[in-house]
Amino acid sequence: MKKTLFTLLLLTAFISCKSTSSTVNTNLDNKTERMLKGDWTLTSVNYPNSAYFKVNSFNIEDSKCFVNSNWSFVSNNNKGEMSLNNVSSDCKNFSSPITWYINKEGNFVLKIINDYKAKKVNNGFVLAIRNVTESSFDLIDTINVAGQTKNITYTFQRN
Repeated sequence: MKKTLFTLLLLTAFISCKSTSSTVNTNLDNKTERMLKGDWTLTSVNYPNSAYFKVNSFNIEDSKCFVNSNWSFVSNNNKGEMSLNNVSSDCKNFSSPITWYINKEGNFVLKIINDYKAKKVNNGFVLAIRNVTESSFDLIDTINVAGQTKNITYTFQRN
């Protein structure tokens, strides 16, 4: 009996000392997630000085190769798929399942799964989501270029 009580007290002390902060807030914005449900096309990628430097988006390909890519978002399980299909010879074909969610802070959190299970993928991307309507939305990524912060805007249109 004493051993059980001691274990219970130890467990309570351990849980009460657990940090409540995390890198990314996981409280979901279900309303916005439901608005994204369906199929989308990434119609443009814009950032300052795009003529002078290239951006490797999502560690996959040059950002311009994402133009006309297809994205599917399923809001009830936060899964989906994305596929690059830019006809430029400079761009490779790529397709992958994804997991995603939108938190209450307005962040779109994305994992590109490839051939792994989502729990095995330890890295992902956190982008701001803006201008959400029934037919379009923007994802904004922030990068550092020569010590300056620049925004990359990915614009999506509903299919």
